[in-house]
Amino acid sequence: MRVLIVNTSERTGGAAVAANRLMEALNNNGVKAKMMVRDKETDSLTVAGIGGGLRQRWHFLWERWCIFCRLHFSRKHLFEIDIANAGTDITGTMEFREADVVHLSWVNQGMLSLSGIKKILDSGKPVVWTLHDFWPATAICHYPHGCKAYLSQGCHSCQYLPGHGSRHDLAHRVWKRKERIWRSRNIIFVACSRWLASEVKGSGLMTGKQVVSIPNPIDTRDFHPADKAEARTRLSLPLDKRLVLFVSQRTTDKRKGMDYMLKACERLAEVRPEAKADTAVVILGGHSDEFVGRLPLDVYPIGYVSGQEKIIDVYNAADVFVLPSLEDNLPNTVMEAMACGVPCVGFNTGGVPEMIDHRKDGYVAAYKDADDLAEGMRWVLCEADYAGLSRNAVHKVSTSYSQQSVAIKYIEVYNQALAYRHYRL
Repeated sequence: MRVLIVNTSERTGGAAVAANRLMEALNNNGVKAKMMVRDKETDSLTVAGIGGGLRQRWHFLWERWCIFCRLHFSRKHLFEIDIANAGTDITGTMEFREADVVHLSWVNQGMLSLSGIKKILDSGKPVVWTLHDFWPATAICHYPHGCKAYLSQGCHSCQYLPGHGSRHDLAHRVWKRKERIWRSRNIIFVACSRWLASEVKGSGLMTGKQVVSIPNPIDTRDFHPADKAEARTRLSLPLDKRLVLFVSQRTTDKRKGMDYMLKACERLAEVRPEAKADTAVVILGGHSDEFVGRLPLDVYPIGYVSGQEKIIDVYNAADVFVLPSLEDNLPNTVMEAMACGVPCVGFNTGGVPEMIDHRKDGYVAAYKDADDLAEGMRWVLCEADYAGLSRNAVHKVSTSYSQQSVAIKYIEVYNQALAYRHYRL
């Protein structure tokens, strides 16, 4: 079986990481899998770029310009919505022609247009689409932030548009176009978390469609517990402090919850004053240096890191990983931290409580409750059986997110898609 995984980026972003890991898992389990990307960053033979750099840049810029105009020339929400009005037709490529199954991953920001997706669906090839967020089930947004319009007769009066749009706004028009394309064509959707699967099943765009839940895989040969002192020495981090880790590709992203992280650290310092001397915060991601001096604890900004070995060192250097995201699917960061034996603390939202078993391998805090987030940090660092938490975290990852278990589930879905195609023929 030949599978082509289509994703905007080869390495940047959580979806790219997940797509790469899935490709590796499939190849290790008897499937010939390749990726096709807009942003090719390595010379890997299993990853094909779509070429035409200037044209791809134009697709990206044209879509952003159209959105910018609809936002009345405001940058607010500029990268929180996608309208897929520009992209590349991949159906003529050798990789597409050779594929038995086309697996769409995250294909936004000028990678595929709605017209391009329609051509893929009309090609007759079985299509599986992994949902890394809500976009395939909504009109234009990746996360609806409490809006339920997508569950009714279709998106409209969008909160991301000036004045919250109207009954016949841009969101409504994109919704109607998606509805026409999705309705009569066979797609199997795969959500990375049970939470996202349950949320999108009620979407009008998913009517009559199969939605299953399969988690992202991780290679535990790479992500595994290692000596903390050695990891800290390589990163020039203190050996004599408890280290709290926060990770985000862009640490200033409101959805990732840094505001709650700040409040939780303040609360931790209040209930445990000695934390000011013996506890520090490590921040991995872009703009991390902006938080130096803003917390009552020492801050060690790592910045953005692309090398996997260094990222693994960062996890192994930490005593606890905190994820205060306000809305998240199945965060790779939680999986990575747990694979390294690091207990995690996160809010009870999205797929997080599926990953963290409360007080067994981490702590699930009440949603948007910074005090409870602080209590989770304190409990992990000062009260819990830390060695037990660490062992349980590693066990959870090895049994739930291993390459083999995830690959087998996807192979079953691919076979279903192929069988449906043969039935139609």
